[in-house]
Amino acid sequence: MVKLNKIYTRTGDDGTTGLVSGPRRAKHDLRVEAYGTIDETNSVIGVARLHTGLMGELDGMLFRIQNDLFDLGADLATPDDGRPLEWEALRIVQSQVDRLEREIDTLNAKLDPLTSFILPGGSPAAATLHMARSVSRRAERLMVELSRTPGEVVGAAALHYVNRLSDFLFVAARYANGGGKADILWVPGKNR
Repeated sequence: MVKLNKIYTRTGDDGTTGLVSGPRRAKHDLRVEAYGTIDETNSVIGVARLHTGLMGELDGMLFRIQNDLFDLGADLATPDDGRPLEWEALRIVQSQVDRLEREIDTLNAKLDPLTSFILPGGSPAAATLHMARSVSRRAERLMVELSRTPGEVVGAAALHYVNRLSDFLFVAARYANGGGKADILWVPGKNR
């Protein structure tokens, strides 16, 4: 278990941050941007959960995802440079992706069919879940860019997880909108 006795260390005052495996990187480094955006996604989900407490099934799923996102942040903050570590690095695993897929299917089975694209909004829970979805998509873009950077490795399961996450958040937003009944549909060219 992690123990944090002192919150500030002053080691980041020079614009760098330490990775789990020890090396320091600039705070604007692509890897730091990626796990920082995962943290941002987690925070938006935390706000969404203020509105999903009465939706026990959905709230439980979001709680599990928040824990997974800390795992994903730890995964990204521990680069795989091919050298052995003195401990086992925490990595996203396929079973986490599989669970997320099952939960997408569980919620999606309870939704009205889609007839158009959806505008973000509706209930406070749905609006916030749509915001979390868009932030998770940004995290995914950063992770894909990082994975395609020479010398940087991002695990396949981590990439699969973040891709499924935005799908989950989309379905969750519809679920929070009364099973899709309160979705706000896009009307192409409506305001021309």
